[in-house]
Amino acid sequence: MIHTLKKLGPGFLFAGAAIGVSHLVQSTRAGADFGFGLVWALLLINLIKYPFFEYGPRYAAATGKSLLDGYQKMGKGILLAYFILTFASMFTIQTAVTIVTAGIAASLFGFGSTLFWVSTITLLCFIILMIGRYKILDRLMKWVVIGLTISTLVAVALVMDHAPTLSFEQVLPTEPAALAFLIAFMGWMPAPLDISISQSLWTLEKKKIDPKTNVKSARFDFNVGYLTTVVLGLGFIALGALVMHNSGASFSSNGTQFANQLIEMYTSSLGNWAKGIIGIAALTTMLSTTLTTLDASPRVMSRSSELLRGKKWEKGYLFWLLILIVGTLSIFFFLISEMGLLIKIATILSFLTAPFFAILNFRLITHKETPKEIHPGKWLKALSFFGILVLIGFGIWYLLSL
Repeated sequence: MIHTLKKLGPGFLFAGAAIGVSHLVQSTRAGADFGFGLVWALLLINLIKYPFFEYGPRYAAATGKSLLDGYQKMGKGILLAYFILTFASMFTIQTAVTIVTAGIAASLFGFGSTLFWVSTITLLCFIILMIGRYKILDRLMKWVVIGLTISTLVAVALVMDHAPTLSFEQVLPTEPAALAFLIAFMGWMPAPLDISISQSLWTLEKKKIDPKTNVKSARFDFNVGYLTTVVLGLGFIALGALVMHNSGASFSSNGTQFANQLIEMYTSSLGNWAKGIIGIAALTTMLSTTLTTLDASPRVMSRSSELLRGKKWEKGYLFWLLILIVGTLSIFFFLISEMGLLIKIATILSFLTAPFFAILNFRLITHKETPKEIHPGKWLKALSFFGILVLIGFGIWYLLSL
């Protein structure tokens, strides 16, 4: 068991980055509003996005290069477009996940303002990344994700003993507000497609620690992490469905209030003794996302900058890490009233760029310069074509719903 865990790494980082707002917030809301009726949507979108995420570690393990290096081969304009899109959204995303994490911490521990917890969590994550960079993430996230999985499954088991029987009939929302939620739910599940780029960089870092990392082991590692995100997505849908569906209550859009509602709805059903289990599951979920996204954005921005400038930048990671922290805290202090609008902009960018990244990743993995032995098989190619069409349709559907 321990030996197997040592070989794993980037897949757990992917899970840590993905299992955040899409799971804790959106999946729980899906269960609260629709019961188990949107399980089909969760399974479908995870299936459709799978190839494009998987191509990241596959390409990195085979070539020793990141997806960013591959994008540069296809044209510097593509790399520049990626750089601009990431810069436009990374501050808002980091602020959003940090605020939700801070709200849960304040609710769980019972003291401190949002400002206190945002500052504390950001500082803690910065120290962790400065002490160990990838190595500490590699070790830490395995246990975080395992602990999260166990605590979530325990929470589901506890709730099932106290909840009424619900229907598993699947539904397709038709009302405008419900359709908008469905699109947001599927768009962020399990994560925006650009995380595939971070995944390729994490795979390269893993190869430095374990030179034996190859395509087979990298794909296995990713599959373990990806399956974990699916299981936990279903777990949070179950929690929302079993506790809150048909209760007449609705979630607040405010991060701190949402955190309080989330924990209180379980303690009201199960008792105060359950607060610790639910709180730890929720806090672990968001803390893992906050930490991995704080590492991912500086990592991709640093490498993008190197490729665009054409020379190595030793302090690039630290520079972009500090820029991200300053930008995140600035949004919190000066633009918090516009947070809803900023998140909407970031969400739109994620939706509309999903086909862009899907096409790029597929073109790169099937490129003539990519080793033939790692080209996807016919079934994965067919799934890729189908996924690209669905994502394009998904983007158009989203625009029409605005």
